[in-house]
Amino acid sequence: MDLDDGKTNGGADKDAISQRLQQIYKRLEFIDADSAESRAAAILAGLSFTPEMQLKATKTFSGGWRMRIALARALFIEPDLLLLDEPTNHLDLHAVLWLETYLVKWPKTFIVVSHAREFLNTVVTDILHLQGQKLTAYKGNYDIFERTREEQIKNKQKAFEANERSRSHMQTFIDKFRYNAKRASLVQSRIKALERMGHVDEVVNDPDYKFEFPTPDDRPGAPIISFSDASFGYPGGPILFRNLNFGIDLDSRVAMVGPNGIGKSTILKLIAGELQPTSGTVFRSAKVRIAVFSQHHVDGLDLSSNPLLYMMRCYPGVPEQKLRSHLGSFGVTGNLALQPMYTLSGGQKSRVAFAKITFKKPHIILLDEPSNHLDLDAVEALIQGLVLFQGGVLMVSHDEHLISGSVEELWVVSEGRVNPFHGTFNEYKKILQS
Repeated sequence: MDLDDGKTNGGADKDAISQRLQQIYKRLEFIDADSAESRAAAILAGLSFTPEMQLKATKTFSGGWRMRIALARALFIEPDLLLLDEPTNHLDLHAVLWLETYLVKWPKTFIVVSHAREFLNTVVTDILHLQGQKLTAYKGNYDIFERTREEQIKNKQKAFEANERSRSHMQTFIDKFRYNAKRASLVQSRIKALERMGHVDEVVNDPDYKFEFPTPDDRPGAPIISFSDASFGYPGGPILFRNLNFGIDLDSRVAMVGPNGIGKSTILKLIAGELQPTSGTVFRSAKVRIAVFSQHHVDGLDLSSNPLLYMMRCYPGVPEQKLRSHLGSFGVTGNLALQPMYTLSGGQKSRVAFAKITFKKPHIILLDEPSNHLDLDAVEALIQGLVLFQGGVLMVSHDEHLISGSVEELWVVSEGRVNPFHGTFNEYKKILQS
C-alpha cells in the first residue's frame, strides 16, 4: 500500500491513529501517569507495606494483606464515588491513622460503613442512620450524630407520652359519659378530637447490647503471669523476640500496639501457653484461668449448630438454664440462642465466642482484635464490660475508642522487644502521626 494515499500497509488511516494517540496522551496526562508509580508507592507505604513487600507478588500475601492491597487499589484510581466497607478491619493503628489523614483530604465523595468511632469522627461530615428499613441523614460526625439522636429520642418519647396521656384522658371521659344524654354533645366532640389527634408512634430503641464478664470465684496470688528473659522464634526461623521481661496480674489493663506482622499475636500465644519460649521462662500460676478471644475462635464456631447447643457440647453436663443465662450475659437471648449459627451476623457470632471462652470465669482475658465484627453500640458495651471485669485484660487492637476507654497501659512491640509506653494514648498517636 502506498503511504501517499493516506493509508498504512495495514489499511489503517494515519489520521485516525494520530487522533487515537492524542486521546491516549491526554488520558495519560489526565491521570498523571508520570507520577503513578510514586503515588502507588506512597499509598502502599501508608498502609504499612515496606519497599520490599511492594515488589512481591499479590499471591504471596495473606488474606488480611490482600484486603489492604484492594484498599490501596481503590484509593489509587481515585473514583468519583468511593465505597468503603469496614476499611480499618485489617489495618494496624499506624495505617488507620494514615488512612484518616488521607481521607480527610479526599476531594470526592466517599461512603463508609465502619464500627471505628474515632475514625468516623475524623473522616466523615455526614451520617446516614439505618433503622427499620429507613435511612435518616444527619449533619456532622459520629459524636454529633449521637448527641442529636439522643435528643430526638427524648423529644419523641415526651411526645409519645403526652399523646398517650391525652388520649387516655379523652377515652376515660368518653367511656364515662357515653350514655349520658346531657353530655352527648361533649362526648361527640371528644370522639372527633380523639380521631383528629391520631397516634404518635412509640419510640423504637436500639438493641440493648451487653457484655457481662463473670467474676472469678478465686484470686490466685501474685505473680499471675511473668516473663523472665524469654526469647522466641519459630522452628527453623529467626529469633523474633529476645529477653522479654514483663508481668500480668489481675489489675492489668494493657493494649499492645505495633505494626501488623510484628508479632503481637505471637506474644498473646506465648502468654496463653499455646507457644513455648525458645529460651528463658514464662511463668503462669497453676491456678490461673486464661481466656483467649481471636478471629480463630469466631471462625471455629459450629455453623450447623445453634448457640445453646454449641455451649451444651462445649460444656456437657452443665444445666441448660445456666448456659442460657451465661449466653444472655453477652446479649444472646431468647430465639437468638436457638437460631442456626450460620444465620447470625458477625457481631452475634463474636458474642457467642465471648460466652464460650468466659464460661469458666477466667482471671485473665486476652483479646486479639475483638472489635472487628462489632458495631458501634456493641463496642461501647464491650468497653463497659471490660471496665467492670474483675480480672486482667491484655488486648491487641487498632480501635482507638476501645483502647482509650478500656486500658490503662500501652506496650509497644518493636524490634523484638515489648516496652511500656510512658504516656497517654493520644501522645502515642501523635508520635505515629509525626
